[in-house]
Amino acid sequence: APGTSIPPSRLCWHHGISREPGSHWTEPGCQSCTCQGRRVLCDIVSCSVPCSHPLPAPAGGCCPTCTGCLHEGVARAEGDIFSPSDGNCTICICLAGNVSCLSPECPPGSCPSPSSADCCSCNPGKCNFRGRTYAHGARFSLDGDDCTTCVCQGGEVECSFTPCPMLDCPQHQQHLGPGQCCSTCQDPPAPAGCFLDDNGVEFPVGQIWSPGDPCELCICQADGSVSCQRTDCVEKCPYPILIPGQCCPDCSAGCTYMGRIVSNNETFPSALDPCLSCICLVR
Repeated sequence: APGTSIPPSRLCWHHGISREPGSHWTEPGCQSCTCQGRRVLCDIVSCSVPCSHPLPAPAGGCCPTCTGCLHEGVARAEGDIFSPSDGNCTICICLAGNVSCLSPECPPGSCPSPSSADCCSCNPGKCNFRGRTYAHGARFSLDGDDCTTCVCQGGEVECSFTPCPMLDCPQHQQHLGPGQCCSTCQDPPAPAGCFLDDNGVEFPVGQIWSPGDPCELCICQADGSVSCQRTDCVEKCPYPILIPGQCCPDCSAGCTYMGRIVSNNETFPSALDPCLSCICLVR
């Protein structure tokens, strides 16, 4: 009944202050408290903000307010009309904590000289190229490859070829593969034989020949190189016979004496002493 005092046993005590059962109050730090059954129950204040650009909570308050707008760090009053920092002729308005912006719709056109006085003086046009439409600044390849790069500039398409690096191989080793924009160097084919620059003769792999000295034999290797080796003569005699085209002297046919070939067992006078006779004996 009115005027009836509440027994102290039913009150809640919080920080030295008595609270009646069922009472609600807000503590510093945005805590919402209530007195229930002599116990104080507190919880963080839950804020439901029904706007997109609310103002910060006022002094002593816990929840942001939709009585104005906070846009790009600037507080705007209710009903305030303004332009954003980037300009571009966009108009914004603050309504119930929400910011709505409108930009002018400009027809496509070229941009010879942008003017700040006219919002639609520079609206880059799109490019219609080979049945397709490209936005201003769009880059695309020609014919689906990467050899030519095109760009849409103010309604006009400009194309340029992809630069190719300089190659350090001869022309006959340069190859342009399918789908490639630039040629690449190919390894030279494996040699089919050995080519000798001094006489212009080419020998097949495995061919053995003498380069002019009967004591030297050469062979053509599989990698196109030439390997040569000299023949060492083992048989020796005091008067050997040198046979043209043969490497080692022949000691079985006879003897050589003062540039003359003498047969085996042949007797002949000495060139130094006419009274002295000589004989060729092959041993």
